[in-house]
Amino acid sequence: MQDYLIIKLQGALQAWGGHTYEDYRPSLIFPTRSAIVGLLGACLGIERADIQALKTLNESFQLTVRTNKRKIIQRENSKEKPPVSMQKITDFHTVQQARKSDGKPRPEAIVSRREYLCDAEFTMALAFIKDTHYGLERVKQAIQKPVYTPFLGRRSCPLQSRLFESVVTAENVQAALSLIEPYHGTLYSELKLDGSTPMMTRDQPLFATTVRQFNNRKIYILGSGGSYVSE
Repeated sequence: MQDYLIIKLQGALQAWGGHTYEDYRPSLIFPTRSAIVGLLGACLGIERADIQALKTLNESFQLTVRTNKRKIIQRENSKEKPPVSMQKITDFHTVQQARKSDGKPRPEAIVSRREYLCDAEFTMALAFIKDTHYGLERVKQAIQKPVYTPFLGRRSCPLQSRLFESVVTAENVQAALSLIEPYHGTLYSELKLDGSTPMMTRDQPLFATTVRQFNNRKIYILGSGGSYVSE
């Protein structure tokens, strides 16, 4: 049996950055590992320049993300509308001193396209390594009373509700998430899931220098039609 820290990410806008070339800032359709390390680091009060602490935090847990159908409640009569699907939009920004291919800043301003997720909601299950410095209880306390304000990928994407959902004990992560509303959705997990499909994503943070660098990470995708509880 394993304990899992359950976290929910809810907000009008979210942005989970993929590989970028400065003038185009895409968002993946699920939270990236690097962003989650940053979110938890903010809650714990870890400074961005504290590479060793961030590296230790990154190595302390295994991550599974579930996409949820977001529920909307009308305030007038408190009736619940049918769940809404996540949508992706693109906004435009003017950026000065954007980097060129050689790493030097551009003298002229450029127009940057940035993607955001609308009506997205995610449930995360974190399984912590035994005797790690940043364990379940410590991270749980931090997300309930964060040192720095967490946000959903970008500073322009504030939280709509609390991060902490619960702590559950289950045989595996699929069983753990089956206990949390809305009980189903597509899974993106670092743990191999029965019936899942492997995929590589470039969101594993590297901590060799203060420059943001990333490596490939293997995840396993299981659609909402798949079985949640292993036989």
